[in-house]
Amino acid sequence: MIVFLFGTHIYMTFKTNFIQKKIFTGIRLSVAKDTDSQGDISQFASLATALASTIGTGNIIGVGTAIALGGPGAVLWCWLTGVFGIATKYAESLIAVKFRVKTESGTMLGGAMYALERGMNQKWLGILFALFASLAAFGIGCGVQANAISGILDSMFGISPKLIGVILSVVTFVVIFGGVKSISKVCEALVPVMSLLYMLGCIVILIYNRAYLLQAFVLIFESAFSPKAAAGGFTGSTIMIAARFGIARGLFSNESGMGSAPIVAAAAKTRNSVRQALVASTGAFWDTVVVCLVTGLVLVSSILSNSSANYIGDDGSRLTADAFTIIPYVGTPILVFGIVSFAYATILGWCYYGERCAEYLFGKKALTPYRFAWLLVLLVSPVINLSLIWNLSDTLNALMAIPNLIAIIGLSDVIQKETNLYINNLDQKDTTEIPVIKPKTRMKGK
Repeated sequence: MIVFLFGTHIYMTFKTNFIQKKIFTGIRLSVAKDTDSQGDISQFASLATALASTIGTGNIIGVGTAIALGGPGAVLWCWLTGVFGIATKYAESLIAVKFRVKTESGTMLGGAMYALERGMNQKWLGILFALFASLAAFGIGCGVQANAISGILDSMFGISPKLIGVILSVVTFVVIFGGVKSISKVCEALVPVMSLLYMLGCIVILIYNRAYLLQAFVLIFESAFSPKAAAGGFTGSTIMIAARFGIARGLFSNESGMGSAPIVAAAAKTRNSVRQALVASTGAFWDTVVVCLVTGLVLVSSILSNSSANYIGDDGSRLTADAFTIIPYVGTPILVFGIVSFAYATILGWCYYGERCAEYLFGKKALTPYRFAWLLVLLVSPVINLSLIWNLSDTLNALMAIPNLIAIIGLSDVIQKETNLYINNLDQKDTTEIPVIKPKTRMKGK
């Protein structure tokens, strides 16, 4: 899967003529209103919901795990995954918007399942993607996140996991039954606050560790391409080990190629599929190129400043916790707030992904049962062992990525053509009519 995903990143980078160079155009468009356009939510709300699902514990603890297992060079490989992943995030979002449909009530639906069905006439692959994604959401987007919230609150404040499960279920019930507009409003408010507070904490730590920053940069680059083992608190780090853990954590963090974020990209109010794809591609930039890189610098510089510590084989949590204790009094609360808010935002974002896939499979009637099942998983996850769910989630994540990557590669010529047309005329508006689906006949293939 690492070869398949990273290979697609590189292929789409060349196929789109290095769309990464348009990243600042995407950032500008993300805060601009696209008036007189079809969609359910604004472009920024769509991006915020996608970021809510990707910026999470993987950015905080996942980077620490990559460093502990792969050495400091893993940070560079993680960063490179984000840089090249921008192209794949762009590509999958473009086809999600281009082949989206709308219900009779006007709700926009899109994602890999519709791209496979309408763009490639491979409905069976669309069904597989929707099936794997709707199931994977319960694990990586719900159970694992609820358990992470419970674990940190129980260890830090002694709050009962059972109580946490009840609170999470009640609070989430209020949000998810309001649909995508309710979910996007919460994410739109939560994502900037939680990201800014976490980044401010990281900046303070970097100021504390300023004497080790240059050494940290040098060590990250040298270790990424050095066959020698790193010294100090790092594990033995060959090129392959550093690349393996760095790329794996980068792919897990930004979700480029998994097909999750394009589902909410298809709900955005936009005049053009390329325009929204540029906005969506900034998600990989913020998640990996910015947040993961800063986290990596924080952790490596902190280890260098505390050379007596040993983090070989660590799961990443202790490394991150030690780094934030540098900030007197508020360091640990900032970390706790970051983990809790990131995990809860992921719960909301992935609920939307899962229910859209369930709706594709069974129609709108599946939404209410799916949401109640989501709340049930939230209720029990804080008190159960999730090692099995982790393994199942990882497997399902890989399985949902396969048909999504097939859609990207199979429609790469369409992506290239649409990109060239948009770049030559930045103000053009899609003339393609968005079809209205009838749930009772759509699943029969009519």
